[in-house]
Amino acid sequence: MKKDVTLTVKSKFVNKYKSGYPLISKEAIINWNEVTEEGTIIQLVDEKNKFIAKGYFGKQNKGYGWVLSRNENEQIDQRFFVNKLRDAINYREPFFNSPDTNAFRIVNGEGDGLGGLTIEYFDGYYLINWYSKGVYRFREYIINALKELVEYKAIYQKKRFDVSGKYIEEDDFVAGERGTFPIIVKENGVNFAIYLNEGAMVGVFLDQRDVRKRIRDAYAEGKNVLNTFSYTGAFSVFAAAGGAVKTTSVDLANRSLNKTLEQFSLNGIDADAQDIIVEDVFKYFKYAVKRQLTFDMVILDPPSFARSKKMVFSAEKDYKNLLKEAISITEDDGIIVASTNSSSFNMNKFKSFIDQAFRETGRKYQLVEEFPLPKDFKTIKEFPEGSYLKVVFIKRLP
Repeated sequence: MKKDVTLTVKSKFVNKYKSGYPLISKEAIINWNEVTEEGTIIQLVDEKNKFIAKGYFGKQNKGYGWVLSRNENEQIDQRFFVNKLRDAINYREPFFNSPDTNAFRIVNGEGDGLGGLTIEYFDGYYLINWYSKGVYRFREYIINALKELVEYKAIYQKKRFDVSGKYIEEDDFVAGERGTFPIIVKENGVNFAIYLNEGAMVGVFLDQRDVRKRIRDAYAEGKNVLNTFSYTGAFSVFAAAGGAVKTTSVDLANRSLNKTLEQFSLNGIDADAQDIIVEDVFKYFKYAVKRQLTFDMVILDPPSFARSKKMVFSAEKDYKNLLKEAISITEDDGIIVASTNSSSFNMNKFKSFIDQAFRETGRKYQLVEEFPLPKDFKTIKEFPEGSYLKVVFIKRLP
């Protein structure tokens, strides 16, 4: 690694970084022009040249780098990453010992002191996600640390820092024996097909584990369930496993049809008894209203930002209207599972969207329960943006 670069923090941001805030932002630094190469170790100091923290320079959508240590003498070397990964793995020990779940996250970025990096575990396969060129500069350290600490079938990686925002297609295999895909993993006793060789999206979003289990165990039995933005149908599979009389999965992506059929098949669920529809969700809502279709449960888990040929969806601007569409086709005493992974607003703001949507439709509601990220998605209180997942179960009252 090249020589460290010292960056001076503006006085109004000093206390924020001293209190443990990990994301290095451009507006907080006086002399950004002194660092140009991603992966450079940077020392943060105040305007009196007093040490605050050290980290690395790496651009991603959240900011310009991450704090790694608050110890001036700590070296960012192989041993540093071994210690960080060991702590992260030890924290997830209960997951490794689970008899019915073998897919979970073992490093959750800044929650484990390693901003810009996540690592996930899929039944002996490890998947590293690099979110900037900066963190990718530590690739050898991190991969070697992982090899030192765990037994593995194979290690795969995803480079998520393409400037266009799209995933760079290339060979993702790193070490071990190449997998034969799909590999079949378990989540709370339900099977999922996982592809580590098909781009950034591997088959299931692990952060919704607790929500899926709750739907299966407490809500699905005897219900007619609509799953919107359904991706590979994970919510539908859990609803069907919980005794739903029927599930309807709607997603705009063509791949969603075969992916959802695959997940149903893996779990012995008759796909012919379910509906899988490839269509724009907003268009489907209009169709459902026209046909007077209603549901006992509507699941809303849109991306925080999405673009189709006819419209652009932003959770911050458009979630209220999405909820209004859902309310119109939810039965009295039915449940809407409202979910967002947007980090641009907090739970209170999200609940204000819910309240506005019900008021504007003239309907009453009850907040039943809510879910944050599961335990393996470790977060820190100093970085509330890291607790991005917000899920609320809402009952539409008569």
